[in-house]
Amino acid sequence: KSIMRYLLILMGVVAAIWAEQFSYEGYRVFRLHISNENQLRALASFNKYEILDFWSSLRFDGKPTDVMVKPETQQILGWFLTATGIRYEILIDNVEDAVRKERIIQQRASLMPEGISFTKYNRHDEINAYLNQMVREHPDIASLESAGKSYEGRDLKVLKISTDPSANKPVIFVDAGIHAREWLAPAQACYIINQLVEVAENRKLLDKVDWYVLPVVNPDGYEYSHTHERFWRKSRSVGRICNGTDGNRNFGFHWGGAGASKEECSGNYMGPSPFSEPETQAVRDFILKYKNNIKLYLTFHSYGQFLLYPWGFTAELPENSEELQQLGEQVALAIRQVQGTTYIVGSSTNVLYLAAGGSDDWAKGVAEVELVYTIELPGGSEGFDPPPEDIMKYLPETWEGCKVYNQYIEEKFGK
Repeated sequence: KSIMRYLLILMGVVAAIWAEQFSYEGYRVFRLHISNENQLRALASFNKYEILDFWSSLRFDGKPTDVMVKPETQQILGWFLTATGIRYEILIDNVEDAVRKERIIQQRASLMPEGISFTKYNRHDEINAYLNQMVREHPDIASLESAGKSYEGRDLKVLKISTDPSANKPVIFVDAGIHAREWLAPAQACYIINQLVEVAENRKLLDKVDWYVLPVVNPDGYEYSHTHERFWRKSRSVGRICNGTDGNRNFGFHWGGAGASKEECSGNYMGPSPFSEPETQAVRDFILKYKNNIKLYLTFHSYGQFLLYPWGFTAELPENSEELQQLGEQVALAIRQVQGTTYIVGSSTNVLYLAAGGSDDWAKGVAEVELVYTIELPGGSEGFDPPPEDIMKYLPETWEGCKVYNQYIEEKFGK
């Protein structure tokens, strides 16, 4: 009887949630193999009106590019690919099937005991509850500071991890989840907290370095991607025609430059003005408050397996590009040594594409943080993120890279 009751409850919960969800029935994901500059330009031109949803970045470095395509656009894309000689295969034949599979696993996990989990994608309330728990259970090293509230009023909490807050140590500031659908990024941020706060042997990492972690920059969009539209990317601020702004095009440094869209309905919409979003204002104000101590800024995204440093607004390199490249390669090596996962290291524009208005460029160009990286985590074989049961395949390897960052900051800036 108890098993049947459990199944009935599960079916009822799933049915109620599915009724609200946007359907990706008939949507496909094409995996494109672009082999030269002409094909790259042709595809960029083809997508001028954003009929494709790029899941991974447009490039021809030997890695494929994944795009999600609506049913009504698939035939014309097929003609275009044939005409341009771009090789492709169908990665996901029906995206809705992949979404449903993920949703079932998520729902099953949600019926387990409360608390943070690394075998599911935690909701924003669960993440904030975890931050509160860390302060309650480890008041000697964990404290909370509010960075503000989101557009819909959700708390943007930063966990400050320090053995001695009065010691004026160099700070590593981490944020994640500025793009709503990139669920692996907040999971990675929470895992960093887990390792720093809950694993006793890692306490030595805090001898000369403090960590500040904001696990979800865009909680409104993050929740919306859980409850309504799985591949929602932007914030949830109300617009005239379409809602939401791409937070990573909204920072006030070369705002409105290449790679940012003025179209409200675009996934790359830059917003009506720099820092129009309360979420980007919160990151700005927090970094400026601690700019004298923040020596390293890490912003987590997915997916693509890249360690990127500024600039995103130009192909030119920052004055310390050699240092950024060398440190990035050390981090990539530490990650690769775990299970062979390879990361490409380089400046955002030269490795990927022009994208002005990002938090990374602003952190370096305006807040003058010396070392800045965007970390694009791995994706999944059947969807945007790894399936929940595979989350722990990736979090520990990235943590090994974070330890390299910690050691570098300790040696360069520690007292």
